[in-house]
Amino acid sequence: MAPVYALDRFYLSLTLLVTIGYQLLAFAIAWTFKFDKITDFAGALLTLLIGNTFHARNIVASVFVMLWAVRIAGFLLYRVLKVGSDARFDQIRSHFFKFLAFWIGQIVWVWTVSLPVTILNSPAVSDIRNQGSSPAFGTSRDIAGIVLWTLGFFIESVADQQKYNWKQSPASKEGRPINSGLWAWSRHPPYFGEMMCWWGIWILCLSPTTNGSLSPSAKAAQYGAIMSPLFTVLLLMFASGIPSAEKPQAKRYYLETHGLQPNKQHADAWPQYQAYLSRTSILIPLPQTLYLRLPVWLKKTVLLDFPMYRFDAEGGDGEGAMEEERNRQRSESDE
Repeated sequence: MAPVYALDRFYLSLTLLVTIGYQLLAFAIAWTFKFDKITDFAGALLTLLIGNTFHARNIVASVFVMLWAVRIAGFLLYRVLKVGSDARFDQIRSHFFKFLAFWIGQIVWVWTVSLPVTILNSPAVSDIRNQGSSPAFGTSRDIAGIVLWTLGFFIESVADQQKYNWKQSPASKEGRPINSGLWAWSRHPPYFGEMMCWWGIWILCLSPTTNGSLSPSAKAAQYGAIMSPLFTVLLLMFASGIPSAEKPQAKRYYLETHGLQPNKQHADAWPQYQAYLSRTSILIPLPQTLYLRLPVWLKKTVLLDFPMYRFDAEGGDGEGAMEEERNRQRSESDE
């Protein structure tokens, strides 16, 4: 059976339209029922089937994307059903346009990170009867991509489960952040694992260009798909990932010690948290004994613990947290 040619030779337009369609459908369901669940990557399966390029590399790459999507969707669904809601959406769930903006952002993210597999499965790359190429599976890039993806998937899956188990245990109520398992090596191991997954996918998909014979436009498309892992890194480091987690957690421990109604049992929560920051890498997993001894300049540059992530207790962040608590107390007293 010949591959289906639809809209363009790289399936970019088709996957964009499909992504927009099922994401907006998911938004309509989520808004109607106030239910939050990340949707899966239908594009990986779609492009594999209509491309009719069932080469080993295409199958492995597509399965990896679908496994990642099913794992994260299943975990988030399980967590929502157990907890009752997803705290990430508490501030926007009741605001139509804010919630829609989140879903539009997800459309861009899903389409962009899927680019390596979308382009690999397209006729322009994998249809060997029409200037495509499919080198024998097992190249050095295939192996490197599989190893990176497997390690990333393992780190992300284990870290998510460790954090969930910790939140269900009494230890999470002791005024200290999680400091065991992978979380003793990194403050955000799931993000590190996710970055590894998408770098692995891009490298795995690249062999038709590096080991095969493709047209210049197809090679450019495959190299251009590096936007997938780069976008993931930028998103997690500067948008919805680390920035949305670091300061809110710091504010919690600051208020437990210095708030209007401090928790007497957790009087040392803030200094303990600061000590935790000094010994735990923000992203790249490192032993705490090693990280603690590294110079501050190295942590804030090479090891990515940028000043923008820090909660300024003596400045605007501390004052802002106190003002929010005052407003919350006034609101509660008015009710």
